Amino acid sequence: MNSENVQKKDYFWFYVAGLAIVLVGVIAMVKMSENEKYDPIRQQLDEEASKMNIRVLKQY
Repeated sequence: MNSENVQKKDYFWFYVAGLAIVLVGVIAMVKMSENEKYDPIRQQLDEEASKMNIRVLKQY
């Protein structure tokens, strides 16, 4: 009776790590697309702020 016990390598933690990397990538891509969506609004706010930044050089 000669039986071989072959141990399979457990890939559970590799799957968990791969899933975590994929999820971080997806979240990062969603955040970057949100930033691009609001860029025109940020530019408009910056332009308005620069127009409102008026110095009074001489007080009467």
